[in-house]
Amino acid sequence: MRHLIDFGDLPREEWDSLYARASEIIDNPGKFIDVCRGKVSANLFYEPSTRTNFSFQTAMLRLGGTVFGFADPNSSSVAKGETLKDTIKMVSGYADVIVMRTPWEGAAKAASLYSHVPVVNAGDGGHMHPTQTMADLTTMTRLLGGVDGLSLGLCGDLKNGRTVHSLIKAMAKFQNIQFFLIAPRELAIPDYMRAFMRENGMRFTEVTGLEAVIPQLDVLYMTRIQKERFVDPLEYERNKGIYILTRRKLDRAKKNMLVMHPLPRVDEITVDVDDDPRAVYFQQARYGMFARMALLEHLALQPRQETVPPVEIGTKPVCTNPRCITQTQPYLPPLVKKNGGVDCCGFCDAALR
Repeated sequence: MRHLIDFGDLPREEWDSLYARASEIIDNPGKFIDVCRGKVSANLFYEPSTRTNFSFQTAMLRLGGTVFGFADPNSSSVAKGETLKDTIKMVSGYADVIVMRTPWEGAAKAASLYSHVPVVNAGDGGHMHPTQTMADLTTMTRLLGGVDGLSLGLCGDLKNGRTVHSLIKAMAKFQNIQFFLIAPRELAIPDYMRAFMRENGMRFTEVTGLEAVIPQLDVLYMTRIQKERFVDPLEYERNKGIYILTRRKLDRAKKNMLVMHPLPRVDEITVDVDDDPRAVYFQQARYGMFARMALLEHLALQPRQETVPPVEIGTKPVCTNPRCITQTQPYLPPLVKKNGGVDCCGFCDAALR
């Protein structure tokens, strides 16, 4: 069964097909109003969301399908102690596709082991966010004509930024990409992402300042400093507001550079930037809906998997990442995979010690 857990698992040919479908939907949305008639999406959002939740709901409704789910786990049996496995096995008996957002890294991967229907990762903690990457790639391709050969600046919280991690994974499928990774040292990309880039021969430069590199960029991808991902409040206070994009700073940028942001923003882009034609983050959010329409059509029309293969029962977590799903669901199997020659958790990608 096809799931979307990590954009890195999506072959370039499959992405090209999904983009072509999304582009077709953008140009002629009325043609698709019944393609998912009778199909049902279960949207399970264990943490707050505006764009992703509304975007997925709207995408399924525009395809003629219906949606149920929750936006607060306290309103579900999760509050009574129900395991993720039991929730997924029950919900996959009702729905044709499951869309999940959780604060636990690797949760969507765990859900896919027990589901009878496709599972879509709509964000798992600070790990991955593959459908935001679909929105990002759709925006770049529509507005710049393609992705190959671009120079990208990723700015802000690159340690906890799941949108950034997914975008880097995606860019391994394209040619001649140059990254400028702009972050304070405390919020630099995780080691497993750095290992992934080296393993895939991706060119990247890590810097702590934005203004020096902005003239070289085709895309500036701003991200917020994510307060909810910090264990230490003092660390957040040291880093908040460290990067703020203003109209003045844009004077040094290329005339056709795209300013992108997964949203929500806090203070990292001033409101006067909104009127600059290079600011495309609200357009990016709209393109995300069309990209998710293409994905839901692709997945929800798959035949239901009546028999799920048996899964090994774990006895204790092999991963020490405190945000890994294995820390709260100890029955999960001990999945291990190689990343840059290093043994990593098969759920959250953290290196195993």
